[in-house]
Amino acid sequence: MSDLTGAVWHKSARSGGNGGDCVEVAVNLPGVVAVRDSKDRDGATLTFAPGAWRAFLAGVRDGEFDRLR
Repeated sequence: MSDLTGAVWHKSARSGGNGGDCVEVAVNLPGVVAVRDSKDRDGATLTFAPGAWRAFLAGVRDGEFDRLR
């Protein structure tokens, strides 16, 4: 389990204030990227190695996870 003390959480500017499905990400911790549900800040947190997080973001940008229409 990673020590998330000092995590600085950021929510996407695109999430808006409508209470939608949002996540927050902390990238300021050494060796770990943390992700949590913005509606349940005391709940579970996922952690990723920085390289795995970068690969995930690249997949999102490349449309790897887009639904087939």
